[in-house]
Amino acid sequence: MLPYLKLARDRGAIDDGDARAVEAVVARLPGLVPEEPPARLHGDLWNGNVLWGVDGRAHVIDPAAHGGHRETDLAMLALFGLPNLPRVLDAYAEAAPLADGWQERVGLHQLFPLLVHACLFGGGYGPRAADAARRYT
Repeated sequence: MLPYLKLARDRGAIDDGDARAVEAVVARLPGLVPEEPPARLHGDLWNGNVLWGVDGRAHVIDPAAHGGHRETDLAMLALFGLPNLPRVLDAYAEAAPLADGWQERVGLHQLFPLLVHACLFGGGYGPRAADAARRYT
């Protein structure tokens, strides 16, 4: 995550104070997220990569699969808004319940995509990453 933070800083997408807030949380991440074995993640799970079938079921497309913490894909869906997100979360909880407090950790899992977007698009993504980070300081 720190290389993206540096790039966002170099490109002026995040100021020094906001970058320090992100750095402080990154240093504490291992203690903030429960340890689990890596899960296969979609890797780019946002609304545009979810198709709804006529049967009302969600189908994911265009994976950038990798191993990581399973809360990450759900945080991505929340970050960019998914229609019927509560229904998807309920189905996930039924199939593979998450550790207690996962809802409070959503912002931690959103830091990385926010920094990537700050590097690529600038705008308000850098300050949004800092706002997310400050929730955990």
